[in-house]
Amino acid sequence: MQIAPERRSAAGQEEHEAHREALRLLQEQGFEPLVGGAYALKTHTGIWRDTKDLDLFLRKDQVQRALDVLARAGYRTEMTDEIWLAKAYSGPWFVDLIFSSGNGIATVDEQWRSRATLGTVLGVQALVVPAEEMIWQKAFIQERERFDGADIHHLLRCKGRHLDWDHLLKRFGDRHWEVLLVHLITYRYAFPCEKDQVPEAVMRELIGRLERRESEPAGADRVCRGTLLSRQQYLHETNVEGYRDARETETEGWTGDRTYPVEYPDRGTDDAHRRSR
Repeated sequence: MQIAPERRSAAGQEEHEAHREALRLLQEQGFEPLVGGAYALKTHTGIWRDTKDLDLFLRKDQVQRALDVLARAGYRTEMTDEIWLAKAYSGPWFVDLIFSSGNGIATVDEQWRSRATLGTVLGVQALVVPAEEMIWQKAFIQERERFDGADIHHLLRCKGRHLDWDHLLKRFGDRHWEVLLVHLITYRYAFPCEKDQVPEAVMRELIGRLERRESEPAGADRVCRGTLLSRQQYLHETNVEGYRDARETETEGWTGDRTYPVEYPDRGTDDAHRRSR
C-alpha cells in the first residue's frame, strides 16, 4: 500500500516545528508524554493520515504542570474539558493534551507509559501510545461526524496477533465489553480474510458473555448509555424521553456537558427516569 507522505510545505514546516517544540519541552521537563493520534497510527500500522494537531497523552495529575511549561515557552494554553482534554496553541497550530477519553472511561494511567512503544516522531525519540490503549480509547468515539472504528480495524489487521488480549479485555472490563465485541464483529466484516488476527478464544469468550446476558432480564433503571458513545446523538432520549445519562454514574467527576447539555424534562409525570427510581 502506498502511504501518503507527511506534509512539509512552508505552512506544514511551521506546524511541524510547533509540534516538535512542544514535545521537546515536555520531554525536557521529564513528563514523558505519549504520542497518539495520526503519529501513533502510523507507528503501529504504517498508515499515514494528514493531521492538524499533535495528540499527547499524560496522566491528569501531570496536565496542569505541563500547561505551565508550555505557557512559559509562549504557548497559549487552556483546560478545555476537565474530564479529558487540555490544549496548547502556537499561532494557528495546537497540541492536544489528553488524559482520558471524552466520556471519562479510558483514563490515562501508569500502564499507558509502562506498555508504550518507543518510536521516532517529528524527528524526536518519543513514547507512543500502546495499540491496546488506542483501541480502548477509540472504541468510544462514535459521533455522527467522527467514528474511529476504521482505525481500530487497521490496528487489528496489523497488530491483532501481537496484542495482549488479556490486558485489552481487562480494560473494557465487566461494563464495556460489548463495545469491544461490536468492533471485533465489524472488523471481521471489513476483513473476512484476516479473521485470525483476533484469537478464537477471545471471540468465544465475548460471544459466551452475550449469550449469558440474553438469558437475563432487562435492567430496571431507565438509563441511556449511548451518551458514553456520542455526546450529541442521544439528547432526545435524555432531554425529551427522560432517560438518565449514564455519564452521571459511570464517569468519575462528571458535572455535565456544557457543549451538549443534558436537560431532563421537568419533574413530574414526564420525568421518566426519576419516575422509575
